[in-house]
Amino acid sequence: MDLGNDRALWLLFIVPAVLVPVYLWCFWRKASVLKILASVEMLRQINTAVSLRRQMIKAVLLLCAFAAIVVALTEPKWNPRPLQIKSRGRDVVILLDTSRSMLAEDIKPSRLERAKIAIGDLLEKLGGDRIAIVTFAGNSAVKCPLTQDYAFVRMALADISTESTARGGTAIGDAIRKATEEVFDRQAREFKDLILITDGEDHDSFPVQAAEKAAGEGIRIIAIGIGDENEGSRIPITGPDGRTTFLKYQGQEVWSKLDADTLRKIAYATPGGKYIGVEPGTTLNLDEIYEELVASAQKRELESATMIAYDERFQVFLVAGIVLLVCEVLISERKKA
Repeated sequence: MDLGNDRALWLLFIVPAVLVPVYLWCFWRKASVLKILASVEMLRQINTAVSLRRQMIKAVLLLCAFAAIVVALTEPKWNPRPLQIKSRGRDVVILLDTSRSMLAEDIKPSRLERAKIAIGDLLEKLGGDRIAIVTFAGNSAVKCPLTQDYAFVRMALADISTESTARGGTAIGDAIRKATEEVFDRQAREFKDLILITDGEDHDSFPVQAAEKAAGEGIRIIAIGIGDENEGSRIPITGPDGRTTFLKYQGQEVWSKLDADTLRKIAYATPGGKYIGVEPGTTLNLDEIYEELVASAQKRELESATMIAYDERFQVFLVAGIVLLVCEVLISERKKA
C-alpha cells in the first residue's frame, strides 16, 4: 500500500493524546457532578436506565470513525502496476539573445524582460513538446536541454540575464550552430523548431550560412525581431552607485536598432521559416505564435515514460468512518427494557 498524503498520519496521534483523555475526563466529571447533586442510593435508582457499557461503545465508535477518516485523508492506494505513457510533440529550442543591446527599453520593460515574460506565457501553452533554452551574446550557453519538465525550464528562465553568457557581442550564427549540433537530436530530420528571439545585431558570425546548415538537419527557424527598426534605442547601464547612464562607444552613446533584414534571411533560409517583427507599441505574444506555427504542425512520437499507477482506496475508509458515525447516533445510552 502507498500513501499519497502520509503527513495526515500525524492526526492519528490525536486519538491517544487528546480524544481518549477527553472522554475519560468527561466520564469522571459526569460522575463527580452527579455525586454532588444526589446521594449514592438515589444515583443507583437514577442510573438504572442508563448503560455505562453502551456509553463506552458509543465513545469507541466515535474514536474509530475519527481514525478511519484520518486514514482516508492519507489517500491510501494499492495494486501498483506499471503504466506506459506515450506523448506526441515537437522539439522546440528557444534561442534567446542576452547581449547588452537587449537591455534597450524601446520594448517595455526591456527587450530581454519582454522576451522572458513571453517565454513564460509560452510554457503555459505547451502540450507535450520538448523545449530547450540556449542563451547567446559573444558566445552561447545551453541553459536548459530538451525536456518536458516545464517547471525546470521555468527555473532556468528566471536565472537568465545579460550575465548569462561570459563574452560580450552578438554571434547569432554560433548560437544556431550550437543548437543544431548540441541540442537537437539526430533521430529525426523533421519536427524541429528553433525560435530565435533577438534584435538582429550580429558580429560576423555568418548566421545565414548557419541557418542553411540547420535547414539541412530539418530545422525550421522562427525568427522574432524585437526592437525599433528605424530610430533604435539607447542601452541603459546601471553603475555601482545605482545611477543609470547609457552605453557609450568612443564617447558617443550607442543606439541599438533592429536588423530585420538579417533576421528575414535567417528565417527564410529554412523550410517553412517565418519572420515576426515586434516593434515599439506592439506585444510579443509568443503563446499565440506557438499555437499558429508549432502546435498545428506535424508531431512525432517522443520517448515514452513509465509511471506506477495505483488504485485509489480512500473511499473505503471514508465510508467506514461515516458508517461508524451513523451507528454511534443510532445506539442509545439507555438499557433495554
